[in-house]
Amino acid sequence: MNPRRKEKVKWSPNLAYAVGLIATDGCLSIDGRHLDFTSKDIQLLETFKKCLGLKNKIGYKASGFSKKKYPRIQFGDSVLYKWLLGLGITPHKSKTIGRLKIPNKYFFDFLRGSFDGDGSCFGYWDPRWHSSFMFYLTFNSANKPHIDWLREMIKKLTKANGHIAQDGRKITWQLKYAKEESRAIIPKMYYKENLPCLERKYIKLMKLLTTKVVD
Repeated sequence: MNPRRKEKVKWSPNLAYAVGLIATDGCLSIDGRHLDFTSKDIQLLETFKKCLGLKNKIGYKASGFSKKKYPRIQFGDSVLYKWLLGLGITPHKSKTIGRLKIPNKYFFDFLRGSFDGDGSCFGYWDPRWHSSFMFYLTFNSANKPHIDWLREMIKKLTKANGHIAQDGRKITWQLKYAKEESRAIIPKMYYKENLPCLERKYIKLMKLLTTKVVD
């Protein structure tokens, strides 16, 4: 996106995916113009750039009090910035993010971005049951109103209910879906081939989905 452009921002699948990334691992500067997206995955940063048509170079920044530096993309776009404010994404979003104005048509592109930014998946063989393989799809946020909204939207569009819990340190909230409910959500997130996504998470999800249970 050209930071000097004057045209309105228009929804698209790629933009919705980028919004999901911004809502999780992105940051709006207090200057009303600059945006930042940080990720340890260079591939995800390149995908983010492509979705927004950015030419900016990937840089590095230190995280908190750690001396370790992480890859990031920083750019200025006052039009996009104001549009994101209208959706409900603000500076200091980890403390303020709640319901967002995402059209139903683009919700699962947004959700895929949210998953790639701050979601996870895992599976295991349950020793209590013979040949029982369990897997879970999770979404995380420091703000419960945002997790409540995600759950509400997913239930509305898939009927999957899920459940919410805090992590052990009570820092973040986690929305978790078990195997059968995950099977209702994942095909909507990855509804066709070659969608923008974090490849390592997609590969892991597909392996979980195709794990065979032997009688």
